[in-house]
Formats: sequence, structure tokens, C-alpha cells
Amino acid sequence: MRTEAQPGRPALSPTRALARLAELRRDFGQEAAIARLQAFRILDGATLTSASAVAALHESLCFAHAYPDNADVFTLAASMLRRFGERRDLVRFRTRLENSGIAGTNLLYPFAAPTARWLVDRWPEYVDVAWGHGENREALESRLPLLTAWGERAVFDEPPLDLEAWLARLRGPDSAAAFLVRRSAACTGTSLLGNQLYDELAVTLRVSPGPDTPSRSRARASRKDVVCQAAPLRGGRPDLREAARVPPKHVADVQRRDALRLIDLAREAMVTRKRDLYTFAAADPRDVRMIDCGDGVEFACYGVQPEQRLMLDAVYGFLMLRNGVPIGYALASALWRSSEIAFNVFDTYRGAEGAWVYGRLLSIMRHLFGADTFAIYPYQLGHENDEGLESGAWWFYYKMGFRPKDPETLALATQEAQRVAAQRRYRTSLGTLRRLVRAHLFLHLEHPRTDVIGLLQTDRIALAVTDLLNRQAGADRERAAAMLAGRAAEAFGAGPWRQWPDGERLFWERWAPLTEVLPGTARWSPQERLAFVDIVRAKGSRRESDYVALFDAHPQLGAALVALAAGA
Repeated sequence: MRTEAQPGRPALSPTRALARLAELRRDFGQEAAIARLQAFRILDGATLTSASAVAALHESLCFAHAYPDNADVFTLAASMLRRFGERRDLVRFRTRLENSGIAGTNLLYPFAAPTARWLVDRWPEYVDVAWGHGENREALESRLPLLTAWGERAVFDEPPLDLEAWLARLRGPDSAAAFLVRRSAACTGTSLLGNQLYDELAVTLRVSPGPDTPSRSRARASRKDVVCQAAPLRGGRPDLREAARVPPKHVADVQRRDALRLIDLAREAMVTRKRDLYTFAAADPRDVRMIDCGDGVEFACYGVQPEQRLMLDAVYGFLMLRNGVPIGYALASALWRSSEIAFNVFDTYRGAEGAWVYGRLLSIMRHLFGADTFAIYPYQLGHENDEGLESGAWWFYYKMGFRPKDPETLALATQEAQRVAAQRRYRTSLGTLRRLVRAHLFLHLEHPRTDVIGLLQTDRIALAVTDLLNRQAGADRERAAAMLAGRAAEAFGAGPWRQWPDGERLFWERWAPLTEVLPGTARWSPQERLAFVDIVRAKGSRRESDYVALFDAHPQLGAALVALAAGA
């Protein structure tokens, strides 16, 4: 099929129009906009002849949706993406495009319990078990009696039906997925136990396409305006130390209704890419902020429900948006004026402005959490993570100023950097990369410190608590926790802690054993003890970032934990 050409120009075939879009990927301006619009219009009415061509068109539209040349490009890209699931070629290649996240295609993945629960609650008629995709049949058969009423359990002595048939009998009007998800949550004492029970089943879910089921094609947060990309993309490497010192343009609290929409958008962005991120799955709608970094780039920032929070670090999830379109995500923990960051740009948007966007993330962590040191966890670099290894993540961070502190890794890194500088075609071998990615990388904005996330051995803190609880009560952890919480309340002047809100009471109980093993607390002043109470309450309150600020303002507590981590 050919489409009417502009005067003086020959009409493009669909194949050539698709190739032209690939050529234009990094070109912007009036001429590029005209050519992009022409190619999109040709392809809007064309029927493509391969699954790869359909996928290529979709990715070009997604990129233009986030980085449009002008309002006309944005409007046409948005319109084509809304209608993409109705394309005849998409319908033809639906099976081959499974798990692409494109509207109109199936999603198959063993989602963790919170995400699975979100899916079956929102789209019960479109979500079911995809049998034969690695489910743990032994666990299903042994755990199934736990998911039933007591009166049903005699049948499990000699079950008359096989697993699938018995589930079909049990589930009633629900799908097998809904039955397993909901019963796992209902038959346990806490959501954490319910999540563990469900996850052990290793069930793969199939999300069939529906009018509003998750897709990459339609995912976008609402925005008042569209920022057009008239100039070339910023592809260079920024000075991260300078970038981190430039504050975000604006930080705004998000009201509950809009917070719930942003949580759904973050979950959708992960589900459609066969990923699960617990900060999105367990996001707390009371602690969602929108951070404007300018040029159409925003970060939706998500705190975690108190029950799911870590003992020490505060962990936040970030969905990176360009013109409201999700372009990546990040996970960041903060404490001791330091931050450990995992950062990922979605495939469609790699090669655009990833390094510049990363600089904006460091700025956020500095200005919201007071971080002056940043750490990269080995998994993010590629340790036991082939995707990270193949993406060249280690060199991405090294070239932007991150360095290892482990002496052996630092010597190897220096050697490799010299080889790269001396030999233009030199490439670090996979074996050498595997050695490099075993250690954290660090970037200091101020003087280097050792009391930072990634260097502190916090597992020793947990072991000190374990030894204490073993001495106090052995297996009866609950009795020990109750006793220690009361004792800590008296020692620190906490007052009637049992009357506090649930999250604050929960963290007082979690921290109480720690108060017994922290060195030097007997020398704290009354004001320092009361400040400690405020810190623990903030850990379980609405906004965990408040806890970080209070913690960093209490040098005695930070020093005591450092000493405990050092084995004192």
C-alpha cells in the first residue's frame, strides 16, 4: 500500500516509512517533524507483514509520545497508540507479540502476590492461571488444603480429581488465579505470610487483553502541557557532582485519588515489562509525591506501607516520566546521608537522555534525603544479573565518576580504564567484567566517608538482635518483643506507646530489641532519648523521608549503629 505523497516527493512504501522512522530516531526539528508525520500517516493506514515490523512501529510511536517534535506529532502518536490494539496486523501477529506489553496482546508472568492481587481485583475476568509455565505442582497440591474450609479437608485424603479439576471445583465463579490469590491472603495471620504462601506456588498468570487492561500503548500520566523536543537530545555525560547540587524545580504532594492513579501507572509500567518492584506493589497512597525536573521530565516518588518497610534504610520507588509517559524506574534507599540507587531506563528510551535523567535522580536524593554519597549495588552492575552485565552498566557508572573502594577491584578497574584509553578498539572481556561487578561503586559529593550504605555491615546489627532475643526468650519471640517494647518505652520516656497509630506502634516493637544492644545509650541526655522516640515513630508514620531527616539529625544514634555494625 502507498499513501499520497507531498508535492515533489515520491510516496513511501510502508517498509520504507518504517525504515525512515528508525533513521529519524535522534533527529528533531521542523524537517524531522514533517518526515516523522509523513511516515506515521503512511503506517496508520498500512497493514504490516511481520510481527517485528508491528513491534518496530509501536516503539517508534512510544518514543514520539515521550519525545514529540511538536504538538502534531504528539497528537498523532497518542491517537495511533490508543487504537493500536485494533490494528489488523496486530491481531494477526498477536500470538507472536505475546509479552510485548503492546495493547491487544497477552501478558504471562509469575507475578508476586501483591501484584497478582492487584490484577485479579481490577480485571478478574481477564486474569487466570497459565498452566504449564513452571508452577510448583508439589506446593500447590500440599498447600491446597490450607486454602479450604475445614469441612472440605477430608477429601484431600484421597482426592477424586486432579489438581486443575479440583481447583475448578473449588473456585466457583472466580478464576483459579483469583481463588489462589485471595485464599492465600485470607488464610494467614498477616499479609506477609499470605504473600509468602502464594509466592511459593510459583503460579504464572495470563492477563488477556481487555478495554483497559495494562499495556505500554496507553500508559501515561495526565499533564497540563506537552514539552516538545525541538533540539537534539542531551546524549553526553553530565558532571554528576554539579547535577546533584541543582535542586528539582518543584516537589508537590499528591492527593489520594491522584496518588492511586499514579500507583496504578507504576504497576502497569512494570507488569507490561514482566517485572515486579515491591515499592510499587506495596506503595502507600499517603506518601506519593510528584517531582518536576523541567523539560517535561518528572519523577513520581512512592513511599512504602509501614508493614513492608525495612528495619533501617528508608526505601522509595521512582517512576520516571517524560510528558507523562513512563520511560524508566528507580529504587533508592537512604540513611546516614547516603543513598544506594538502582536505575533502569526502559528499552524503548535507551540512548536518549539516560545520563541526564540519572543526574536529576541524584539531585532528588540530595535535596529530599540529604544524601552526599551514592552507592551502586553489585546486582545493578551485573553481578548475578546477565541483563545488567550485557547492558554495560558498570562502564556507564564508572565513566560518570563512580569508583570501587575494594582495593583489588579498584586496581583492576584502573588497569582496564588505562587499556580502554590506550587501545581504541579494546573491549573489556566478559570474565573481567564479572570480576569488576562484584563490588559496590561509590560517588562522593563531599569528602569520602565510610559510614555509608554499602560499606556498613548492617547484618551484624541484625545478628546482635538475634543473640539478644535468643537470650531473652528463645523461640517465644513475641513475648520477648512485648517485654522489650515496654522496657524501652520506660527507658526512653515514650509514654503510652500502645495507643499510637498502628505503623508507629509496629516500629516501636520492631526497634525495641535494638535499644538493648545499642552501645552508649545510657549516656544520652533526656532530649536525645526523646528525639530517639520521635525517630522510631517517624519510621512507621505517613512519610518515611521524615524519619531519614530526624535520624541524620541525631548523631549519637547514627554513631551507635555504626559501632554496632563494626562489631562493638
